[in-house]
Amino acid sequence: MTDDPPAGARDRLTESELIRRARNGDVGAFESLASAHTDHLYAVVLRLVGDRTEAEDVVQEALLRAWRGIGQFHSRSMFFTWLYRIGVNEANRALEKRLRQGRSVEVEDDSIVLVAPTAEQPAHTAEQHELGEALDRAIAALRPRYRTALVLRDIEGLSTREAAEIVGVGEAAFKSRLHQARMKVRARLGDQALVAAG
Repeated sequence: MTDDPPAGARDRLTESELIRRARNGDVGAFESLASAHTDHLYAVVLRLVGDRTEAEDVVQEALLRAWRGIGQFHSRSMFFTWLYRIGVNEANRALEKRLRQGRSVEVEDDSIVLVAPTAEQPAHTAEQHELGEALDRAIAALRPRYRTALVLRDIEGLSTREAAEIVGVGEAAFKSRLHQARMKVRARLGDQALVAAG
């Protein structure tokens, strides 16, 4: 008698059951777990590394590391925070490698989206576009740990607890990183740009 669920039933399994099966070597169970988070993980990684091809590579490496390490996942945290921690660590490795090689870290134009202005006046639209580009550059200029804090909390909207868990630091340390990241972005943008953002 097999322990495999009938076709289509895998989607109805609980996360804890999928984790149990994945720990026992069930690739399909791991794929079900990971597929629920892969698109969002890719979006986070893209915001961190700023390059689509590199983000795809980082996500693939993160998924491979997660599969290899699923036996060490003991459900002390949620699966998504564990997977995101692996992805963020891989993204930061890629960024550090890029910085050591002296390559710049650019963020693609559409990786950060600003809310559209209520009035479609050309001057306002141009101002928002310029602000968006300045924000992209300011975030790209941050060191990886500050960029990670800003992306997870302010762009992805994770709670401080979740983001701190993903990064692997306490909440107080995470709040300090986030505060510093915000201050660095504010200094780079300048008060005038922040006033223009409304």
